[in-house]
Amino acid sequence: MDSITIGLWVTAGMLVLVVIGMRVAFAAGIAGLVGLILIFWSKKGFDPEDFGWALTVAIKTAGQVPHSKVSSQALSLIPTFILIGYLAYYAGLTKALFEAAKRWIAWVPGGLAVSTVFATAGFAAVSGASVATAAVFARIAIPEMLAVGYNKQFAAGVVAAGGTLASLIPPSAILVIYAIIVEQDVGKLLLAGFIPGAFSAVIYALLIVGIAVIFKNVGPPVTGFTWKERLVSLPPALPIVFVVVIIIFFVYNPFGDAWGTPTEGGALGAFVVFLMALFRGMRLSELKSALLETAKLTVMIFTIIWGVLIYVRFLGFADLPGVFADWISALPYPPMLILVCILLAYAVLGMFMDAIGMLLLTLPVVYPAVMALNGGEAVTAAESTFGMSGTMCAIWFGILVVKMAEFCLITPPIGLNCFVVAGVRPDLSVQDVFRGVMPFFVADAVTIALLVAFPGIVLYLPSLVG
Repeated sequence: MDSITIGLWVTAGMLVLVVIGMRVAFAAGIAGLVGLILIFWSKKGFDPEDFGWALTVAIKTAGQVPHSKVSSQALSLIPTFILIGYLAYYAGLTKALFEAAKRWIAWVPGGLAVSTVFATAGFAAVSGASVATAAVFARIAIPEMLAVGYNKQFAAGVVAAGGTLASLIPPSAILVIYAIIVEQDVGKLLLAGFIPGAFSAVIYALLIVGIAVIFKNVGPPVTGFTWKERLVSLPPALPIVFVVVIIIFFVYNPFGDAWGTPTEGGALGAFVVFLMALFRGMRLSELKSALLETAKLTVMIFTIIWGVLIYVRFLGFADLPGVFADWISALPYPPMLILVCILLAYAVLGMFMDAIGMLLLTLPVVYPAVMALNGGEAVTAAESTFGMSGTMCAIWFGILVVKMAEFCLITPPIGLNCFVVAGVRPDLSVQDVFRGVMPFFVADAVTIALLVAFPGIVLYLPSLVG
């Protein structure tokens, strides 16, 4: 049995474990370890006497992964971004942001739902976690929408879908993970997420207004706010804007050289929000809750990374990424059609895997194939298939695949954001939330199609920084 055959059988076994319900971290870790054992054992002709040697080498190889990869400085971005979000919530900044959006936007059809979308987009700019965003606004926005007569399924769907915006709008934990896997510049990828994230929010808002106009009882407008009430709502929401501006100027200083790395910018942002939370009277118990929630979510993400990277190490020994890239580039179909098929495959995979696990598992194989379709990582824009350099293609594909990961956060049966909203709101079932997010599948499909057709939406800001 050669290494390619071993790679295919082990990958199939891992997918079976995921489908029957095993967590991606454990399924990938087990598959990776078994695969390494088989790879090393095959070098000795599967001699029973050499099994112990293969087992020892495989365990040592797998054991190097957690420390060597997770000790990466870039990964320290993840806990700092998550901490910013939880500190902002416990400091009351999130509620202030939603209140300002409500007073300025709620008068349009479906206004409270539109306010929720824009408030989640604003919160996403200080929080890198979609799950945290969905949990926070399930507590804040859903009661407000139900109180004025919104359909409860629609209200839940708005929050679950709005939470996905944190996957694109910086600081984004998923974009950081993508950058580390494909070895691209974290700062440029985070910058590239701004316009597509805002674009997604606008598409969601237009969809909501359209639904509210057609179905009058779904989301009635809320009126009665005076100009004085609107203006008074702005100062309490400004701290979030202030934090976003600080991080942007620190990392992407438009007037000269950057003042620091994204990691340092995230740490500075967390410190500034911490000071704001203290100023607004955050209690010790609330600080403890913010730290514990951050630790829980960080441990979950890092556990997935550990398990999947063991599997990725096995893939390298099996040489599956290179074989897959050669096969994809040799297909007798237009490269753009192949790219669209890859994105559709992500939509299917997202029905059975969480977003982070799906990206970690697939990118080591899919990314080289996409680069090969474009002409290679070193290709220039003039020579490439998609009309962009290798670096820009990596950024463009990163935004597309992360947008697909957003889509997977609300698709059944996994749909993590839907489970989070249902868990926070005992008056809602998971089925209610899944029914509520169905219209947003159309919005996401439109957004992805436009990002594929017009790469400039993604690449404009990264092109400005060279």
